[in-house]
Amino acid sequence: MTVRRTPTVIDSFNYAIEGIVHVLRTQRNMRIHFVAAIAVIVFAILVNVTRFELLALLLSVTFVLVAEMINTAVEAAIDIATTSFDPMAKLAKDITAGAVLIGSINALAVAYLVFANKVANRSADLLDRLRQAPAELTVVALVLVVIAVLATKAYTGRGTPLRGGLPSGHAAIAFSGWVSATYAAGHEHRFLISSIALIMAFLVAQTRIESGVHSFLEVTFGAMLGIAATLVVFQVLA
Repeated sequence: MTVRRTPTVIDSFNYAIEGIVHVLRTQRNMRIHFVAAIAVIVFAILVNVTRFELLALLLSVTFVLVAEMINTAVEAAIDIATTSFDPMAKLAKDITAGAVLIGSINALAVAYLVFANKVANRSADLLDRLRQAPAELTVVALVLVVIAVLATKAYTGRGTPLRGGLPSGHAAIAFSGWVSATYAAGHEHRFLISSIALIMAFLVAQTRIESGVHSFLEVTFGAMLGIAATLVVFQVLA
């Protein structure tokens, strides 16, 4: 009879690291959360957040990552324990997924409270520089985007004016709305309004890709076209 060796402290650390690596390798949502966490921390350092603000961000990010790992562990355990559909198993998975959702919403709220004023001031300066930039530069950028779109469309020969092909009209309109809302909003609420409009634009782009109507490239070109065209309008009329 083989006596199982009690894991050492080093073994425990190795097992924990293996668990983290496994979740990162197998779970797309964990990779998204992990990249977002790194981006938030780096951005927090760049904008010189206070120690308490950084602490709030770290706690929120950690909670999301831990919740995602628990969700993955629960799903794996349920998949091993059940071989057929079980309403209680589904309920357990839904509850852990809900925990991840609550953590993510909390992290977004904390990030908004920490970054709102800092990003608002920087974005206001950027918009002022855009308004003061020569209109010819924006026109040149728009022409380049249009040429690229027409060249790619002629090369691929796919899609119709209202469905498929390059660029995505839905993405162009959505991102045009984002730029318009950012310009039109007052300075006090500009960051909030711009953030909501940008999220909606990304959701529109995501649905076009997930539905199979457009590829990532087609949506990207549509977004670039919408942004460039709207910038031209505000350059000329503002």
